[in-house]
Formats: sequence, structure tokens, C-alpha cells
Amino acid sequence: MAKVSIGLRGWRFDEEEVFTDDGEFRPLDSVPDETRKRLIRLTYLQEKPCDACYLIHGEAEKRRCNQAEIVYGEPMEEVLLCSEHEADFLYWFREEGGSEAAGSETFRDQFHEWFLDGNRAPEGYGGLDHVDTDPDTLPTPPEPAELNRRLNENYEGERKRIDLRTGEIKTVDDDDDDEPSLGDVDLGREYPSK
Repeated sequence: MAKVSIGLRGWRFDEEEVFTDDGEFRPLDSVPDETRKRLIRLTYLQEKPCDACYLIHGEAEKRRCNQAEIVYGEPMEEVLLCSEHEADFLYWFREEGGSEAAGSETFRDQFHEWFLDGNRAPEGYGGLDHVDTDPDTLPTPPEPAELNRRLNENYEGERKRIDLRTGEIKTVDDDDDDEPSLGDVDLGREYPSK
């Protein structure tokens, strides 16, 4: 069974769990739970900035950040990196005790603290050699709206909602407090557009 990265390098998926024989994404309800959570989380992480760049430039200069290309760690505690900062992360992980934080709720925070303290990989420190075997042949993960549409096409009258941050799939109740309804909207009032 071949392993592939989808969208971002780092997280690897068994092709048979994710793709049909035709090379399309399997329906979400046929994908194992942990794999589904990672796939859904990837749709949220796509086009996010590199954590290290963001720590350098901040929200005000976010446009200067490189887009993340690599993801390490577990969902919700992942570190997003561009190729320029991957060596810093790998140095922290291999040489500075970062591997001890693997799987913990503080994994990302510990790397961020180390990086914010001015620590970096030594000049010329080797990263990983990523082998991209024809990445263009893999489909791009669906957009969040498409994920929700696909998820709900198989449920008659029952709506499901995906939390893109956590990957959780929940049934949406009509009286769900988190879900706005027209009953909450004053149709006679003019609302600001922004």
C-alpha cells in the first residue's frame, strides 16, 4: 500500500484509504476516522502561512509570510512550515529535545517558544530530502463547502456539519444554538455589509 502526502508534505496517507480505484477521493463516511480528521484538517490548513514566518512578521505583516508547504505534528498541535524554515524545525526536533514533545498538547507551543527565543538551525544543517513522485497526478483536497456538500448528499433530512478546525462531524439540530436561523434576524433592519 503506497503512502502519499496530499496538499502539504509531512502527513502521509494510505492511498487505498483515501482514493477510489478511479483516483477520486472516497466519500468521507467510508474513510477511517483518524484519516478523515487529518484530511478535513488539511482543508483548513491549506494556504495558511508558515508558523516561523508568522512569528517573525506577525499579523500586521502576514502578507510577507511564505505559504506553508509542510506539516508536522498531530492535528490541532501541528506546526506549519515553508521549505526555508523546515531545517529550523528539524534541528529543534532532533537536536534540541523537540522529539520529547511529540504527541503532546504543547508540541507547537514548545517549537514556537524555542524559535521566538532566537534559536535556529546552524548554517548548512540538513533537512529532509522530499521525493515528489508526480504530485500533480493526485487530486487537490476539496474545498470546505464541497466537503460539506459531499457529506450531506447521503443523509436524508439529517444535516451534518464538519468542524474544519478539529475534523469532527456532527449532526446539526434545527435548534442548535451555534447555527443561526432566520428567527434570529430582524428582516426590517439594515445590517452592515462588513
